[in-house]
Amino acid sequence: MTRNFLILLAAGGSLALLLGAFGFQYIGDMAPCKLCLWQRYPHGAAIFLGILALALGQRLWIALGAVAAAATGAIGIYHTGVERKWWEGPDSCTSSGVDGVSAEDLMQQILNAPFVRCDEVPWEMFTLSMATWNAIIAFGLMALWLLALRKP
Repeated sequence: MTRNFLILLAAGGSLALLLGAFGFQYIGDMAPCKLCLWQRYPHGAAIFLGILALALGQRLWIALGAVAAAATGAIGIYHTGVERKWWEGPDSCTSSGVDGVSAEDLMQQILNAPFVRCDEVPWEMFTLSMATWNAIIAFGLMALWLLALRKP
């Protein structure tokens, strides 16, 4: 496989994942949570970096594409942990217990709570959430970027 073909596969994979996310959002009517949105930004960067790598041919853009894929994969792992209750996510998109919280504070939390929570799994396939699938595929895309980086 040529370097350009590997770059097309890696950047095209990010494009496919991003289009899939938009499809779930706009066709499937599944609003994204905060962490879902965070996972989208590196995919957008990877697409842009792929264009730069193909147009300019510099290895820097390929290396940064691998970093972008690794970043969305890492966010996907973090999001998976939040969904599985392995750790807490950002206060703005997760739910916590009500022990020791006054009724007034609880009411404020309810009124200020976001509509989409990061600690719930809205869709899964083979017991894996979208965040987990994003992480798995993103690390595969990172491998493609690194293979492209090794090509002369």
